[in-house]
Amino acid sequence: MEYNCWLECINPACGATYSIFDSIYRCRECSGLLEVTHDLEGLRARSASEWRHLFDDRYKRNTFPYGSGVWGKKEWVCPLIEDDNIISFYEGGTNLFRAGRLGQELGLGELWIKQCGNSHTGSFKDLGMTVLVSAAQQMVADGRRVRALACASTGDTSASLAAYCASAGLPAIVFLPREKISLAQLIQPIAHGAVVLSIDTDFDGCMRFVQKVCEEQGIYLANSVNSLRIEGQKTISVELVQQFDWEVPDLILIPGGNLGNVSALGKGFLMMRDLGLIDRLPRIVCAQAERANPLYRSFLTGFREYKPIEARPTLATAIQIGNPVSIQRAIRTLKTFEGSVEHATEEELANAAARGDRTGMYNCPQTGVALAALEKLASRGEVGPNDRVVVISTAHGLKFTEFKILYHQRRIEGADCRFANQPIELPNDLGAIQEAVEQHLASFAAT
Repeated sequence: MEYNCWLECINPACGATYSIFDSIYRCRECSGLLEVTHDLEGLRARSASEWRHLFDDRYKRNTFPYGSGVWGKKEWVCPLIEDDNIISFYEGGTNLFRAGRLGQELGLGELWIKQCGNSHTGSFKDLGMTVLVSAAQQMVADGRRVRALACASTGDTSASLAAYCASAGLPAIVFLPREKISLAQLIQPIAHGAVVLSIDTDFDGCMRFVQKVCEEQGIYLANSVNSLRIEGQKTISVELVQQFDWEVPDLILIPGGNLGNVSALGKGFLMMRDLGLIDRLPRIVCAQAERANPLYRSFLTGFREYKPIEARPTLATAIQIGNPVSIQRAIRTLKTFEGSVEHATEEELANAAARGDRTGMYNCPQTGVALAALEKLASRGEVGPNDRVVVISTAHGLKFTEFKILYHQRRIEGADCRFANQPIELPNDLGAIQEAVEQHLASFAAT
């Protein structure tokens, strides 16, 4: 079967359309954001049951590229890219972690953590980048000139772009805010051979620069304002439901910075509903750091008002964004999903991440923001005892080792670090060692 998709302006009064292979990120008619639109009538040629069976048959198999969690849904993502031009690292298929102990501590009936950081470059960004770089590879195969791909990043996007471009043999340029990302994130694009521009500004400043450079120097923009990124990221929703045997969870919490992930999450659920695979939608909650919370502030006005802010330094560096490019998409999604927005202070996010770690997770600070938001919802009774709750963990904790060290050394300013755990230094003496062990076991038994 042949399927089709195109870019379409999200402004209902406009509706202008473009090819997905056009280097365009905003509508030429009204400057509105664009999104990939699929021919749903064509997709309905397969029944909901047939789609479920097809996706299940492909899931994590070794037939390239369909074993990928993204490309196993190729017809729903980007059917116009030829298989030979797909650049894939077998992304998706990440662990759905049953957080039984933490859920019990919070008084929840069922808590799961979608471990999107268990991916090739350590974050959920791989889900969208495989689509964007594959589209660029298709453009090259079709004889179009692609000078380079570029992005502004708080760390994870740059790592993902650099890795996929390295595999494709395409040049990558990344714009990073100097000394505002972790060393683990900085070394990733360096190792993959990308051109790394470390600029004395914040992410929003990098975003202004990269858009100008791409526009004036003919470079393909790889940030989530490029709608192709959203298509890959929306497969989180499909995979979640697939992992629950095609049942829809009740509540999903997701950290939000540039906010493409919020709209992507919603888009996947809406597509499943429109094609008959599910019959209801979950509630979506976006979690922001208090120091970078423009969406939360808009939520307090019922989304009637929105003003960009200057984001302040936060432990959740990956979402330290004051002027998110996908704000319109995110607000539209939250309205559709009866959603809300919560925020977390530095102390709240640090302690929430550490509390989760003590139950077997290894959380990035952004996931800490979402876990802190969940704690607030649970304390206010906004989560039912029978609700199935999912927290989207967006990156691996190993990318934020400095954050972990500061926490357990109690060096986070203004935070009590109540779950800090430090090594016990002992002399070269068996008796002292045994005494320390007994003291620890007695303390553990008391809790």
